[in-house]
Amino acid sequence: MLIHRRSFLQGAGVLATSFAVPTTRNFAAQDPTSSPWRTFEVTTRVEVLQPAGVTRLWIPAALRRDTPFQRTLATTFHGPGGSVRSFQNKTEALELIAAEFPAGVAPVLTVTNRVRTRNWAMNWAAPNRAPQASASELQDCLQSTRLLPTDGIVKQRATEITQKARTDLDKARAIYEWIVENTYRNPKTRGCGVGNIRFLLESGDLGGKCADLNALYVGLARAAGLPARDVYGLRVAASQRGYQSLGASSENVTKAQHCRAEVYLSGYGWVPVDPADVRKVMLEEPPGHRPLEDDKVQQARTRLFGSWEMNWMAYNYAQDVRLPGSSGSPVPFLMYPQAETAKGRLDSLDPEHFRYQITAQEVTPAKR
Repeated sequence: MLIHRRSFLQGAGVLATSFAVPTTRNFAAQDPTSSPWRTFEVTTRVEVLQPAGVTRLWIPAALRRDTPFQRTLATTFHGPGGSVRSFQNKTEALELIAAEFPAGVAPVLTVTNRVRTRNWAMNWAAPNRAPQASASELQDCLQSTRLLPTDGIVKQRATEITQKARTDLDKARAIYEWIVENTYRNPKTRGCGVGNIRFLLESGDLGGKCADLNALYVGLARAAGLPARDVYGLRVAASQRGYQSLGASSENVTKAQHCRAEVYLSGYGWVPVDPADVRKVMLEEPPGHRPLEDDKVQQARTRLFGSWEMNWMAYNYAQDVRLPGSSGSPVPFLMYPQAETAKGRLDSLDPEHFRYQITAQEVTPAKR
């Protein structure tokens, strides 16, 4: 069943100004670790180099929901000469900043997020302490979408993978291990990939990047009856766990987008998983092309079922996003800035026509 959940709440418009957007505080935070909070300031600056007629820009803001791993403190934005607005979809914890610039005005939009993050790890020995998700939230995370179908080959493969599993935890882990063992990271994939999981399974070519491999986890989990969702975001700092491949190498994080995944297990709540990063360690962790049996790969494989290192900022859970005011089709997810001119939508991965830079700074020292 294909569904669309794109009901945005529009914030007040502004002209060439900026202001802070407070976030809600209605999440009873689970604290499975004693990891300290770190504060980051992440700034995205977008410029269209060849505008034509009216130009529209869209930038994702930080996650609009408190979680065990992230709290968004403020989002500010500035677009001189343009009309800039905040739009929200609370169901998918999505906030985006949309700007419209008339012909003759240089389209430049800057969005700054200030967030707190801390490492997140499940305490498998202490179930039944997690806050319960609502029935509607769980139902949303079982639905089929355009790129995440749960029938046909997806259902068939999920059934095969989980046929020996006795519990939901067993199912979730079986899917994770299957993806780690059967997929690969394809360095030729543009950006983070698209996440067309039916194509992956039907073609038999299980290569891609995070938005492909972690989407495959989400789709298979949903087909197996487990609520699951992609979490779209951005690496904002170097790894403190000793993985060069799993962190930002400088304050310039323009190409550091990364999609993760969560699966809901009764008694544990939302469980962090990231099989795509296991394959990234195999391919990219120096000296590169490590085998699955490599000690560092095995450490990542163990760690990334049930924990995330939070040198990463989450944007949203949204899929098939209709950009407010856009004349184009929905985007599969909102992890990159987007732009349109009178000539149509620009390629967000084409720096010759669509320039943007994202920088991240830790504004309070990390406590070790």
